Parts: sequence; C-alpha cells; structure tokens
Amino acid sequence: MNRKILIWSITAALAGFLFGFDTVVISGAEKKLQLLWGSSDMFHGVVVIGMALWGTVVGAFFGGIPTNKIGRKNTLIWIGVLYTISAIGSGVANDPWVFAAFRFIGGLGVGASTVAAPAYISEIAPAKDRGKLVGLYQFNIVFGILVAFLSNYLLNDIGENAWRWMVGIEAFPAIIYTTFAFTIPKSPRWLLTKFRNSEAIGVLKIINPNQDPEKLMLEIRDEMENTVPNENIFLKKYRFPLTLAFLIAFFNQLSGINALLYYAPRILTEAGLAESSALLSSIGVGVTNLLFTLLGIFLIDKLGRKQLMYICSFGYIISLSLVSAAFFLNWEGSFMPIFLFMFIAAHAIGQGTVIWVFISEIFPNHLRGSGQSFGSSVHWVLAAIVPSLVPVLFSTIGAGMVFLFFAIMMGFQLLFVMFMMPETKGIPLEELSKKLTK
Repeated sequence: MNRKILIWSITAALAGFLFGFDTVVISGAEKKLQLLWGSSDMFHGVVVIGMALWGTVVGAFFGGIPTNKIGRKNTLIWIGVLYTISAIGSGVANDPWVFAAFRFIGGLGVGASTVAAPAYISEIAPAKDRGKLVGLYQFNIVFGILVAFLSNYLLNDIGENAWRWMVGIEAFPAIIYTTFAFTIPKSPRWLLTKFRNSEAIGVLKIINPNQDPEKLMLEIRDEMENTVPNENIFLKKYRFPLTLAFLIAFFNQLSGINALLYYAPRILTEAGLAESSALLSSIGVGVTNLLFTLLGIFLIDKLGRKQLMYICSFGYIISLSLVSAAFFLNWEGSFMPIFLFMFIAAHAIGQGTVIWVFISEIFPNHLRGSGQSFGSSVHWVLAAIVPSLVPVLFSTIGAGMVFLFFAIMMGFQLLFVMFMMPETKGIPLEELSKKLTK
C-alpha cells in the first residue's frame, strides 16, 4: 500500500477519533449533570444529552454542501474547529442551556465528519484496499470511544468539577487533528468534478505513480456522461443506492448501539453493578469494540461487506435476546457485561465497520457528498431519537422490553442483508456507480 495514502487516510480518519470521544464522553458526566441541575428525565434526555445529537443531525444533513462546494479537505479542517470550540465551551458552561448549545456545536462536527471523512478516504484509496482504509475512520471512532471511557474513569474522582474536565479535555486532540488536516491534499475525484484537471493529475501521480492518471480521468468522465446538470440523489435512477443507504443506516441505529454507548454505566447499574464497577465495565465495552473493529477492518476486503453483515446480524439477535432475558428474569449483574460485550463485538465486526465504507461506495463521484449526507442524516436522526427516549422508556416499559424490540429489528436486518444488499468488495467506484444506477 502507498505510504502516503495510508498517512492521509489516517489523518482524515482522526475526525472519527473526535467523533467517538465526543459522542461517548458525556456518559461519564450525564448523571452528575442531572443531579447538579436538577433536570427531569425528559429535559435531561432531550436537551442536555439530546442537543448534541440534534447538532449531529444538522451537521450530517447539511454536511454534503461544504463537502461538495469547498471540498473534502477544507470541510475536514472546519470540523476540527467546531470540535475545539465545543470542548472548551462545554467545559466552562454554568447552566444546562449553555452546555447544550456548545454540545450542539460539537454535534455539527460529528455529523459533518460522517460525510466528509469517508468520502475523502474512499476517493483516494485503491479499490483493493478501500474497505480497510475507510474502515480506519470507524477504528478511530471506537478508539475515541475507548479513550473517552478510560478518561471518564480516571477523572471521575478528582472533585465536584470532574465533569468539566471530562468534556473539556477533548480540546487537546481537536487542536492536534485540525493542524494535521492542513497537510493532506485535496481529493482528486472532487477536483475532477470541479474540472480542476491539472491539480487532480498532480494528486493522482502521488497516489499511484505506476498508473496513468489520464485513464482514471477518462473513466470518471465516462461515468459523468449519463448525468444532467444540477441533478440530485432523489432522481429515479438513484433510487436503489438511496434505498441501500437508508436501510443500512436505519438498522444501524435500531440495533440500540447508541443507546448502549450513551448509557452504558446506567444500564450496567440497573443490572445490579456498583457505580465504580459499571464505569470499569464501560472500559471493557470500549476494549471489545476496538478489538472487534480491528478484526472487521482486517476481514472487510477479504470476506466482503455482505459476509460481515451476516455475522453481525446473527450476533445481534443472540446477544440482544440475552440482554432482554437478563432484565426480564432478574439475572444479577455478573452476566450482563458478558452479554453486552457480545453485542458490542457483533456490532463492531459488522455494522460498525461496514456502514461508512458501504455508504461511501454506492453513490457516483459527483453525488457522493450528497449521498453520504443522506445516509448520515438517517443514521443521526435515529441516533438522536433513540438515546433521547432511553431514560423515559427504561422508567416506563422497562429495559427488558426495549432490548427485545432491538432484537426483533435485527431479524429484519438479516432479511435486508439476504435479499437486498449487494457486495461492493474490490470494485472500482466508477464501476459500482454503473452497476447500482438504474
């Protein structure tokens, strides 16, 4: 693999580290904040927790605009700026509304990163390595999650303002990432869609010095011959990739993954673990996520996207059913971490590794930013709704019923994988576009 491509991919994927850290760091602080501000379950879930998620929805929904207009690289730089502002502001906030506003800004960065980073990496990666390189984004997400869990555990006992350090410490990696983002080149495929041919050729020669850049330019032009000016992803000929993006994002969140990551300590406490043990088990969740994501990245270009989704669908159904049974049958806390680790492993090796790779592959070059934005928006709308409802649902219908619902939805995901999902392993982006466009 070209060393420069690897370095550029890792740099862009660091946006995922901040995504993971920003998303989960609140799990160590959320109970302290609810007590500090005396918030009701509804206000706490919808405003204090949910505002960051709605920021993510907005960032994902509109992230395709800067990704297409100013380019993947410049969007990644601005994402770093948003993370930095959010971390500092959240750490010094003195009331729930100010805190929620700065968390909203961080959410904008998270949402936009799910559009720009996978699109950028997929466009600089060779077809044979595209899965593992785009998978680096997901690896960094789970690495950020693990570091957030570890950071929360280490900062938990430093005093009454521990929560400020938990959410504010993110500013340090955010500044480092923003600095690195200036060093990557612009995406050659984006440059070609803007007819900046000479710049694109310069980048293509670095990416693959043994391949004629003119050949790739011809392939891209050939793909664009069937397009019309100002077309969008909602045209009839793009209905199939649009449906694929919707369904994979839909099932990703209806597995309950974000509900677990946001409320891991609370779920484990409800299952009978002491608070310190719950926080420690949360680190175990992060480690499991990291290890099985690494396995997924190793396998995604070998077994393919579809096979990993089969594995994760069966793993989801088994683990979620066991979690639900544990709550219904009042099994005490000793079993619960094992079942949750099984669930995390199933997610990490399948949906976690596949989703951003798959969505970044199925749309044509000139609409990739818009397609990525659509898939990310579906993902984040559900990611905002589901965790926001968790405190209320747990206190009304009970945790067992919630996890049973998630298990049933994963049965439907299995049907989607069996009958609809195409394999995209090792196929050039331009060829995929021709196959999936009707």
